[in-house]
Amino acid sequence: MHSEEIEIRTGSRETVRDITEECRRFLADANAGDGLLHVWVPHATAGLAVIETGAGSDGDLLAALADLLPRDDRWAHRHGSAGHGRDHVLPALVPPYASVPVLSGRLALGTWQSVCLVDTNVDNPTRRVRLSFLAG
Repeated sequence: MHSEEIEIRTGSRETVRDITEECRRFLADANAGDGLLHVWVPHATAGLAVIETGAGSDGDLLAALADLLPRDDRWAHRHGSAGHGRDHVLPALVPPYASVPVLSGRLALGTWQSVCLVDTNVDNPTRRVRLSFLAG
């Protein structure tokens, strides 16, 4: 298995950050053939989604998460900025992992799909993402 950890700067506001190019670069560097790309976020307050970006879906996802997980004082987990407890619930809805088939070294994503890091934690501007290629 070929594995590497990369660093992604997400800044100080909620974001859906497309990391598809980083995944493609990793596969090229690994000389990947057929197999599986596993993407893992080793954080308690971030997740991964395979969605369309650039047409409003990324903003729609953040809006839906704000509706489901309001940034207010209802959360028992209370350290960090106001409403930070919601960030610790996020990975139950947006999991910290994604697996994508790889065929002939290329991600087998649909036409409009992208691999995205979802980060609602405004207290942590830098994230680590582990990319692992398992040859088939």
